[in-house]
Amino acid sequence: MRKPKELKVKPIKNGTVIDHITSNKALHVLKILGLPDGKSRVTVAINMESSRYGSKDIVKVENRELESSEVDQIALIAPKATINIIRDYEIVEKWKVHLLNEVHGILKCPNPNCITNKREPVKTRFYVINREPVILRCHFCERLMSEDEIESQF
Repeated sequence: MRKPKELKVKPIKNGTVIDHITSNKALHVLKILGLPDGKSRVTVAINMESSRYGSKDIVKVENRELESSEVDQIALIAPKATINIIRDYEIVEKWKVHLLNEVHGILKCPNPNCITNKREPVKTRFYVINREPVILRCHFCERLMSEDEIESQF
């Protein structure tokens, strides 16, 4: 019996690799990044084996480095993700995403009676109550926001 060929993903010359994304969250990451956009070359791997986490997702985006606001959003749905900046086929920067203690202006409060949903010029503000699973609390109405509610906004 012949051993099947192992298929490998082509390395990228320049761009970003987002590794250790929570399993089945890669499509949310693509939405945060506005991908596919018809221009960027993107590779997505879902439910890959991971010795550290059991399984993980990976997203590779050629010729694009992420902005800090994008990384902050990714941290909300994949708090264990790692960002790798690639230049000339080499990793030149590598860091883990960091979920901030407060989240400003990224999410909408799910409470329809919250002041942030009343056409007032008030920017949303949430406190991180729990990091795994991610749970946030609205600064204004104190409504808790679950991981599912966070994901539904991306």
